[in-house]
Amino acid sequence: MARQVSRLELAAIAKAFGSTRALEDVSLSVAPGRIHALLGENGAGKSTLMQVIAGAERPDRGSMRLEGLPYDPVSPGQARERGVAIVHQELSICPQLNVRENVLLGAEPTRLGLVDARRARQRTERALRLLRGADRPLDPDTLVSELSPAEQQLVEIARALAHEAPKLLILDEPTSSLGGDDVERLFASLRALRDEGLAIIYISHFLEEVRRLADDFTVLRDGRAVLSGEVQASEDDDWIAAMVGENVTQGAASAVRTPGREALGCTGLVSASGLAGVDLSLAQGEVLGIAGLVGSGRTELLRALFGLEPFSAGQVRVRGQRVVPSPAAQLARGVGLLSEDRKSEGLALALSVADNLTLSKLTPFGRWGVVSPRRQRGVAAAWVDRLRIRCRDVSQPARELSGGNQQKVAIARLLHHDVEVLLLDEPTRGVDVSSRAEVHALIADLAARGKAVLMVSSSISELLETCDRIAVMRRGVLGAPRPAGELSEHGLLAEASGA
Repeated sequence: MARQVSRLELAAIAKAFGSTRALEDVSLSVAPGRIHALLGENGAGKSTLMQVIAGAERPDRGSMRLEGLPYDPVSPGQARERGVAIVHQELSICPQLNVRENVLLGAEPTRLGLVDARRARQRTERALRLLRGADRPLDPDTLVSELSPAEQQLVEIARALAHEAPKLLILDEPTSSLGGDDVERLFASLRALRDEGLAIIYISHFLEEVRRLADDFTVLRDGRAVLSGEVQASEDDDWIAAMVGENVTQGAASAVRTPGREALGCTGLVSASGLAGVDLSLAQGEVLGIAGLVGSGRTELLRALFGLEPFSAGQVRVRGQRVVPSPAAQLARGVGLLSEDRKSEGLALALSVADNLTLSKLTPFGRWGVVSPRRQRGVAAAWVDRLRIRCRDVSQPARELSGGNQQKVAIARLLHHDVEVLLLDEPTRGVDVSSRAEVHALIADLAARGKAVLMVSSSISELLETCDRIAVMRRGVLGAPRPAGELSEHGLLAEASGA
């Protein structure tokens, strides 16, 4: 078919953060009136590329052209002035304001220092008209808090379209928190925008969405564009092979472990955060992995089991007994959580290694609320030796440690608390290869000593290397666990993405 002149052209874009190369010689072409899907595993460089296009990051080298003219925005505001806008996965709407106020927030047309009401109304109505694919029009005077999740997503898109001449819309995982009906409403609006001639870049892990919605695609792997083409001329297996590489990892043979009785379980967990009737049973001496894409409900499940996320239906069991989870109560029962957000939740970075290791359990170090610093440092030093945490001494602030050593401090705190069940959310996120191997060895040792480990990871190869069984989570539904040795990276990614 004859192709139009590109709306956006990228040539040899590169971007590094320190020693980490996020993008390397990425070239991309997006045509007007087309939806271009951007595919790739977590960490492939998709978000960095979108930040470059939207003006939030400057490329180290390479060039961009918009409608044939040089394009080099120094800020998101400058990108929007050129007609390029991005809608992030996490919405940034103000629920206490109405639709019109949200659409124009931060970009209200003014006259003599006051908001120009006539122009504001015209601009809002024009943006909302572009969303004509919605099953019902949005009322500009409706409070956003009264809208459905899909309608709130449309408000965010309308804000991006409120510029005088929108040219390119970037959507980052827009359906990750939407149900089936809401997805259909969103897709109808996106198709309408495409028919109006807008160019759309659509980031998604869900391959069935890409096949239903997109016209063209590009696959990123390790910061490089490795495959591009038309959606209808390609197969799901082509995309998956490009995402994971030709050498697909098979299930790794792990040490033979004999699971014991149930250590932790749940039945029918339902939550407002997206859990849809989750059943799970984790045995003593077992490492059970959960595979899934961003927004699938993996983190929400671990937080619900620990008591950080409320659930509206279902039950949680610890050693066969039904319990009402709360963080303090679960720790007392021997259940501990390693948060995926190490910096904000996992550690108090300004405090010492010793404090981070022991603050959740200070009773061994004194009586009547008085802590012996000498005893505290001694116990902390023992954990540092045992886990081979590289630090100057236990008084060193945690913020000065490498990511891998910070992660081991967070794990050591759970061990100091003597938990029997470890809920590990992305236990090797941001750590180097050597530290990753040490964390894997530690997990294997814990399971060999009878501890129960429930592990979430965005790296399928990591789950295959580490776990006894793996279950796939997709849109809040957890599949049945299967032995890791029977699974492959290709198959798990296909299942997680709905291929």
